[in-house]
Amino acid sequence: MTAPAPELRKTALNDAHRAMGGRMVEFGGWDMPVQYPAGTMAEHLRTRTHAGLFDVSHMGEIDVRGADAISFVNRITSNDATKLIDGQAQYSALTTPEGTVIDDLLVYRMASDHLLLIVNAGTTDKDWDWIKSHYQNENVELQNVSADYCQIALQGPDAISILQKLTDVPLAEIKYYHFREGDVDGVPSIVSRTGYTGEDGFEVYAAPEKAEQLWKKILDAGNFGDDDGVLPCGLAARNTLRLEAGMCLYGHEIDETTTLLEANLGWIAKLNKTDFIGRDALAKQKEEGIKRKLVGFEVTERGIARDGQNVFINGQCNGNVTSGSPAPFLKKNVGLAYVPVEFAGVGQHLEIDVRGKLVGAEIVPLPFYKRAK
Repeated sequence: MTAPAPELRKTALNDAHRAMGGRMVEFGGWDMPVQYPAGTMAEHLRTRTHAGLFDVSHMGEIDVRGADAISFVNRITSNDATKLIDGQAQYSALTTPEGTVIDDLLVYRMASDHLLLIVNAGTTDKDWDWIKSHYQNENVELQNVSADYCQIALQGPDAISILQKLTDVPLAEIKYYHFREGDVDGVPSIVSRTGYTGEDGFEVYAAPEKAEQLWKKILDAGNFGDDDGVLPCGLAARNTLRLEAGMCLYGHEIDETTTLLEANLGWIAKLNKTDFIGRDALAKQKEEGIKRKLVGFEVTERGIARDGQNVFINGQCNGNVTSGSPAPFLKKNVGLAYVPVEFAGVGQHLEIDVRGKLVGAEIVPLPFYKRAK
């Protein structure tokens, strides 16, 4: 007799998603909205032109406190945590001894003895076990505090004007990848100028019991009209937005078979800092040169590249698409793939096996989309 499938986890906004007509799917063990009645295209375009609101409460949070908090995190992550100042966040990665990726994450410096790590939903338990297993009697206290937070992301050019209605925190003063603590609609929150869409915007962390209050108040504050107000957005729009912006997704572009250098993430592998897990392997790979590289491509013929489809160069299969979809704002079909480094130059012709038909594509510079400053 087969064991029943584990029950899906639910964020504090699950009832709100259903009440708003969200189409729910399983994602990383969570019951999450993939889209709302307006549809993925509308959600994507509204985020690019006005604002989109995302529930990202499924993400994990790990608390690191103590006198050795910074040195501990610096040893287990690839970026240089010693460079952070209070109120600053950093994109980084947990890496294996081989330099491959356990997970990508954000490191928030709350104080000199307190860091908060934001990890991916589907890897939270794995990350927590990995982090605990690399404790070496440092003066740190580790806690998985994922249940203590909801996380709501307001993204798009109107995000700052919408959120400013609900808080006295001077949002314009918060630099990119920095944060402030303060009240949002009277709710104690962390307000971070970060996101996963390629747009300006904020991620708000607060107690989960306040999630519905914040969600509804932000939607009300951004209710400018049918065509230019904020839209609730699901996982599908989050994925097409991050792909247009050329951002990696764990389990697609990065995993335990890909190194940071291969994934164009050498900038978060600080090889000149004190030792970190995977440093020697990455230093060796940098010296010897990578054999494959993550590239972006545009489809030049009729067809849409999808995740997992084979990539051909000069008639030979040379990898597969890690992420592929239409890019709604750019009105193109795009994708990411690993190819041998000798074929990774801009302008290189590729062919994608789209359901048995080879469809032409061309390597182009990343990111596909970059917002105007």
